[in-house]
Amino acid sequence: RAAPPPAPAVARAPAAPAAADGCALAELPSRYPAPARLVAIGDVHGDLAAIRAALRKAGAIDDADRWAGGATWVVQLGDLLDRGDDEQAIIELFERLEGEAAAAGGAFLWLLGNHELMNAAGDFRYVTEGGFRDFTDAPDVDPARADIAALVEGAPAQVKARAAAFLPGGPWARRLAGQNVVVVIGDAVFAHAGLIPTWTDDLAAYNRAARCWLDGGDVRRVPEVATDSEGPVWTRAWGGDDADCGRLREVLGALGVERMVVAHTPQLQGITQACEGRLWRIDTGMAAHYGGPVQVLELVPGAAPKILP
Repeated sequence: RAAPPPAPAVARAPAAPAAADGCALAELPSRYPAPARLVAIGDVHGDLAAIRAALRKAGAIDDADRWAGGATWVVQLGDLLDRGDDEQAIIELFERLEGEAAAAGGAFLWLLGNHELMNAAGDFRYVTEGGFRDFTDAPDVDPARADIAALVEGAPAQVKARAAAFLPGGPWARRLAGQNVVVVIGDAVFAHAGLIPTWTDDLAAYNRAARCWLDGGDVRRVPEVATDSEGPVWTRAWGGDDADCGRLREVLGALGVERMVVAHTPQLQGITQACEGRLWRIDTGMAAHYGGPVQVLELVPGAAPKILP
């Protein structure tokens, strides 16, 4: 959506090394076996009604927003934040669904997009007024935290609250630190913007770099996975009509998978595919900011991918 941020709200030093020193986070898997049924969902952008509609199309939740998907796996490809007012409620819903899905034998995974990492870097240009207000009374947010206060001295109170929530080490940044940037599930790779050949060598390292930084790293030393314009949360290589299928085959071969599923670039007429079904673009712009359709992608082993309109 946005270009790599040229003017973040918080001063930034050069990118840190890929791994964060002293990170105590437990490793998350970067690869999973194929489930019997998987549903992939694109960008949310602060629109609770849209994600609820998408989850119902997927058969993942009931009318009370409780998990109803049984052993289904859901993968949401990031960009929960910015451009909408319901961010806190969406994160809380996702965290609850993680537990409910696991208890039912399924899974609910949500990945990090560029807008999550932009907020952690102090780039709040796409935050709505409602989004700022939402975190002024959010649980555990402390705008007086010493490192936050020094970074946002003189800023409006609502900016201080947002910074205290989402800058590395903040309570909501630590919630985001429970998520990966990229995962392989069965024969498909999922990433917010997708992978190019130079970003296929160590998925676990990319995930760890982003997670450890969110959990408590230096806001001024942003990992490369969050800033590279051709990285997995920023590249535009796969969002347009000119996808290079030869380059895609190189990526898929390096990862040992059959297809890639991406979001990031709105497909306002609905989910699209390219390269004979090896590339799927699932950001339909379903948030109110864009007004696109609510659609999800269903993947079942042995069957062709299916769009659920």
